[in-house]
Amino acid sequence: MVNLQSKNLNIGYQSGKKSKAIAEDLNFNLEKGKLTCLLGPNGVGKSTLVKTIMGQVPPLSGEIFLEGKPLTSFSQKALAKKIAVVLTEKITTGNLTVGQLVALGRIPHTGWLGKLSDEDQKMVEQAISQTHTGYIRNQPLSECSDGQLQKTMIARALAQDGDVLILDEPTAHLDLVNRFEIMHLLRQIAKESKKAVLVVTHDLEIAIETADIFWLMQCGQPLVSGLPEDLILNGQINLLLPSDRLSFNPKSGKVQPKIDEFAIQIEGPEATVQWVQAALQKNISANKLQAVQIRVEENPLRILLKQGDMEQEFLGIGGLLEFLESRE
Repeated sequence: MVNLQSKNLNIGYQSGKKSKAIAEDLNFNLEKGKLTCLLGPNGVGKSTLVKTIMGQVPPLSGEIFLEGKPLTSFSQKALAKKIAVVLTEKITTGNLTVGQLVALGRIPHTGWLGKLSDEDQKMVEQAISQTHTGYIRNQPLSECSDGQLQKTMIARALAQDGDVLILDEPTAHLDLVNRFEIMHLLRQIAKESKKAVLVVTHDLEIAIETADIFWLMQCGQPLVSGLPEDLILNGQINLLLPSDRLSFNPKSGKVQPKIDEFAIQIEGPEATVQWVQAALQKNISANKLQAVQIRVEENPLRILLKQGDMEQEFLGIGGLLEFLESRE
């Protein structure tokens, strides 16, 4: 079910009679129960789009619809009950605990001085449970790690109980484990709570693993929407990358520099061959690999190199690289 959609949306900023368009002709559908990731280079208008959806920046033209109604027909208070947002700015919280910050998510329903009803408290407890933050609910925010703070901010947004959840780079500044945990948590929230979740991110590899839908933004072009897997197979994923320097490798699922093919044959188990190939591409110039043949074996690792009548055996990739680098 579509919860948020746009038609011929142009976004940017108005100053008096002058306007500056950031992105034009944006058409999208944000669906309940799905995790959508918005990706694109810096400066294409991702943050401006988020502010426009939040109602903070009016569109230059076109329209956004929430539950079939124009977004402009909602007051800010009404929007706060429908759309919850987690931004990248550091929060200033004084001596608040995790539980107290999560409870602030109920402000659109109670007001700043409102007392939590039983229903409000139920929503707070549910948000804490969904984000697995119960063990730190009484912990001061000043003592929380970055990963714990991000989960707490997500819990606050869940307590707000909007059908749309928007997060601006929620994995920024987090380590690898926390990035995976946050993105898988957001996918779980979308599926179990039937919320429309939109994540602005630069973390392409984790987004591919977790997202249901990609929105790709590029300078001066319409927004491209589709399954990550479809965009990979049809090559549109490369819209995110400088075409003369980088490309997406659909086999490895990674962004790689564009390089000339090596005149080299490598035989052996696929995964091992892939890592040997990656090390050679990164470290060895093509002229040192002319007429070289390599066979790899596993358990234990053996790398057999042959060039003409010369044969060498190595017990690791490091030894192979040292040998090739030493050659004239």
